[in-house]
Amino acid sequence: MAKDNKEKTATTLGGAPVTLFGTFPAVGQQAPDFTLVDKDLKDVSLQSFADKRKVLNIVPSLDTAVCATSTRKFNEAAGKLNNTVVLVISADLPFAMNRFCVAEGLQNVVTLSLMRGRDFMRNYGVKIADTKLAGVTARAVLVLDDKDRIIHAELVDDITHEPNYDAALTALNKSEQTVAP
Repeated sequence: MAKDNKEKTATTLGGAPVTLFGTFPAVGQQAPDFTLVDKDLKDVSLQSFADKRKVLNIVPSLDTAVCATSTRKFNEAAGKLNNTVVLVISADLPFAMNRFCVAEGLQNVVTLSLMRGRDFMRNYGVKIADTKLAGVTARAVLVLDDKDRIIHAELVDDITHEPNYDAALTALNKSEQTVAP
């Protein structure tokens, strides 16, 4: 079994440095494929959403206020987006993620659990290597075009902060304008 390679400190937790495993993808790169688990305990890959634009809202856990807020905000935005799916990816179990969405009335996002897809964290460079959150994800947002090319990438500067929603949605709007009818 290969060892994880630690990368540089790329984010913080309440101002304290956090080391991550892997390398966070950059704009212009092809998004790595993944297999995660949906609310029905089915394996879902990136290809399950072929030919759609994607927002990957990567969060540590929906049981935190910031993660819950970002999921609500992206759910609201998703209802107004064309040919776009918002994927909320966390270490939570599928049952907990579904319970959160039902309780909050969130119907415009797809929740995906790392339950059987822990390699996602390393492949996307968001696996926390140290601190009390070791083993879960840092907060990040990636926007992919309909061919899975990364058009926006934000590794949030501090895990306790919300992502830049406007930047992600602007990237989506620009990608929609460049698509020929």
